[in-house]
Amino acid sequence: MRISISDGRRVIDRSADKQQKRRETLTAFVRSEAEKLGFDLCRITVPTAIPQAPARLADFLAADFHGTMDWMAETQARRADPKVLWDQVRSIVVFGLNYGPDEDPRGILGKPDKAAISVYARNRDYHDVIKGRLKEIATRFAARAEEDVKVFVDTAPVMEKPLAEAAGLGWQGKHTNLVSRSHGSWLFLGSLFTTADLIADAPEIDHCGSCRACLDACPTAAFPSPYKLDARRCISYLTIEHKGPIAHEFRPLIGNRIYGCDDCLAACPWNKFASSASEMKLIAREDLKEPSIVFLLTLDDPTFRTFFSGSPVKRIGRDRFVRNVLIAAGNSGDPNFVGQCRILAADPSPVVRGMAVWALSRLLSSGDFLEFAAKAAQEADPEVISEWQAAGATRR
Repeated sequence: MRISISDGRRVIDRSADKQQKRRETLTAFVRSEAEKLGFDLCRITVPTAIPQAPARLADFLAADFHGTMDWMAETQARRADPKVLWDQVRSIVVFGLNYGPDEDPRGILGKPDKAAISVYARNRDYHDVIKGRLKEIATRFAARAEEDVKVFVDTAPVMEKPLAEAAGLGWQGKHTNLVSRSHGSWLFLGSLFTTADLIADAPEIDHCGSCRACLDACPTAAFPSPYKLDARRCISYLTIEHKGPIAHEFRPLIGNRIYGCDDCLAACPWNKFASSASEMKLIAREDLKEPSIVFLLTLDDPTFRTFFSGSPVKRIGRDRFVRNVLIAAGNSGDPNFVGQCRILAADPSPVVRGMAVWALSRLLSSGDFLEFAAKAAQEADPEVISEWQAAGATRR
């Protein structure tokens, strides 16, 4: 409240009171809309709340931990600082949507004839689910506040996890993922940037303590130290982002994980407070909980697109997906996969042919494999030839 003198009388300027009331009203409104649309968490922060993000991102990129994800370096400036992404933003609303599984996703790892798909990808693409809701909130909020808004879900250059920590949804654990005291490791994030001035929440503090369960759970030792991830060694990166053949050293460690990996997430003790997802579009499809490897090996491109329609799995394409399934087949030790692997050794895709060779080198006896290797003379692709040579060398 400001007091001024005019014409000898005391005039009370209540503009500060009105501004505060407006902030409270708009803050309450966006929280109410988030609850109506099924978000489990909604917190608010400011664009200047992550001052350490630029340096941390620069260190990550300088170490080449991003692998072939060149888009991270290309968008570095916008990703590190929300004000660079949009210089007019004054408040950032971060939303969390629970996608918790109804059982420990690591249980399938002991079933070599089944394929493990990451929990987040067992139903509809969460980008579509969340963005649709954010657009609804944005439309209503913009009309109410008469302010500009922008919404972002993962694919935009926004450092959602640091912003979520600053807003109080949780904290970035030693595995670099967000951990929530109420939902454990299982939260999808989305954000709304606005020119409106809202009331910010307090940030969350780190509750990891001396625990290193997530670090010890990683099959490929992808964490060079706590709070640092080398994506080049991460199974999620290798099976989703990485194109071409996967390095030999990682193939046996991948096991039957054909799309992503939940090991570090599932190992977190804070999951004891988590609950399973209530949103039907995020509850696992029955046919994606424990899909048969022998079935997945038969997928051609049209069948793959139909089977994974609406799923995030679809975005990596049939060839990269079957590459992953062949690694799982090779790790299974199951001779029932030999017939389909033989067929895929003649697949039009070089990455599929190459991985079929590797799988057969692990499933066939030495004699049978060397007899089958006569087909290598027909191969023209250098990378597939290299697979034949490497496999032959190990089976002589």
